[in-house]
This record gives sequence, structure tokens and C-alpha cells, in this order.
Amino acid sequence: MSDKVGRLTLWGVEVFLAVAEEGSVSAAAKRLSASPSAVSQQISNLETALGTELINRRERPMSLTPAGRVLRRRAQSILLEAARARSEIAGLDLSHLGQLRLGMVEDFEASVTPMMITQMAGRLTETRFELETGPSHRLLDRLENRALDVIVAAELGESAEWFERHPLLQDPFVAVVPKGQHDAPGKLPLIQYTRRHVMGRMLAEHLSSEGMTLTHRFELDSYRAILAMVAGGSGWTVLSSLGVLNAGRYADEIEAIPLPVAPLSRKISLTVRRDGMSEMATEIAKQLEPLLQDQVVDPVVAQYPWLGGYLKLL
Repeated sequence: MSDKVGRLTLWGVEVFLAVAEEGSVSAAAKRLSASPSAVSQQISNLETALGTELINRRERPMSLTPAGRVLRRRAQSILLEAARARSEIAGLDLSHLGQLRLGMVEDFEASVTPMMITQMAGRLTETRFELETGPSHRLLDRLENRALDVIVAAELGESAEWFERHPLLQDPFVAVVPKGQHDAPGKLPLIQYTRRHVMGRMLAEHLSSEGMTLTHRFELDSYRAILAMVAGGSGWTVLSSLGVLNAGRYADEIEAIPLPVAPLSRKISLTVRRDGMSEMATEIAKQLEPLLQDQVVDPVVAQYPWLGGYLKLL
């Protein structure tokens, strides 16, 4: 047996805990963004290092052996202490950070995210960056499962004990219409953002509560596709002011106007696990603030002055 195989590694413990919680190698691999074969190998290495079987692979679904149940209890403490040590060390000086797994809400994909990564990479020359973009609910799940260290996303529901938030931006929702067609909400079909996502459900509930009848004829999950349809005169939509940043080549063919119903906004925050990177979250948030002002607030308000005071840093 080689020394390499005989070692008990943090990665092996993390993989084991993911398999124990997910109940299968394939689900754990998806959660960890690893291959099933790599996950299986880590479990085998861990069992060799400990000299005992941890998982009953012959059962479906997989179950833990008595030794596996003991390790599962200990694994949570091991990873918690490792995360605390990493956070405390990194909190002394960001330059000590070896890896940063960052999740960014998809609204920032074309504007803030590239500049943020470039800016942070210039300061953190020894840090390895992993970036994931997506809807806020998915990023929060990834943070809870320890697949991400820090996320910048919309706040969803109430706070929970396991994470802490650092508010960054108030993001109002707007009606987006074909250029110059301010009466579109009364004449054209509503193109809805998908209700499979939390934001889509929130918008649908708000519009319905305001007495608007929703036909659900057009329900899409792509900002670009929605804005392309609006630009082509096929309808109008409701998106956050950040969503308008994704208009790209359609920017001159659309226009953002106030909602035809009561105002609605959401809050964008930097969120971390309390047992993760809590010590350095404030510093990362401070680095983000001027970038959000320059790349989001100022250009959007310059184009739509009526948003002044609504789209703002917190």
C-alpha cells in the first residue's frame, strides 16, 4: 500500500460525506462537479486508509456500515474545523487564499462578473478561481452543499442560521417594452420569465395580486430570448433592472419603463456560510461595491434616469 493511498485527506472526507448525504455516487459526483469514477476512487482510498468498509455498495440505495455511520458524524466536525481554519487564515489577508469558488447570479454574467474576476485576480495572484453562474436558488443550494464558498445572488425568503448575508444592491423590477411603445402592457402579450425559477414565481404572484390576468402563452428562462422577442414587437415583459443589462444588440430596440402595477424590487447580497468564509466576506463585499456602482448603477440610471434612487447600493 502506497503512502498516497493510505492517507486520510480532506477531499476524501468531503467526498464520503457527499455520498452519505446524497445516497449515491452519481448524485454526489454531480454535487461536487466530479466524475463518478473519481468519487468511487476516493471512497476506495478512504476505506483503504481506515482499513474498513464504509459503504454497503451492494444495497440500493447505498447504506452506511457501522464504521461509515461513525465517520459521518466525525466528518461533519472535520470539515467544519477545516473550513473555520481556512476562513480565519484567509481573513488575516486575502492574499493567503489558495482557492475561491465563486457563484454569481446570471444577471451579472455580461457586465460585473468578468471585471470582478479580473480585478480580484490582479490582487490575489496566488489564488485559483472557480466561477459558476446561474439562478439565485441554485447558487444558494450549491453554497449550502459546500460546493461554493461565496455567492452574489438575490435574497430568497427568510435568513437561515447556517449563512450570513451582506446586502449589496437594491434591484427594482421594470416593464420592458418595444422602443417607444409605452402602451405595450395594455396591447401586447406578456412574455413571462419562467415560473420554474423563484424570481418567475415571485413576479407571477405579484402581477396576479395586482389584478393582472396571466395567460402563460410565452414563458421563457432566457433573458436574451425574452428581450429579443420584445425587441421584435412580439410582446412586453417584466424583468429586474439588472436583466436589462443582458439586452446586448437589442438594447436600442427596447425600453424600460415603470411597472404598470405597484412597484416591486429585490435585494442582491453577498452570502457565505457562517462556518465558511465569514471573516473575509466583508472585505469581498467592499471590493464589489465600487464595481457595482460603476458597471451597474451609473450606466443604467444614465440610460433611465427615472430609476435613480430605486436602483442603488445598500
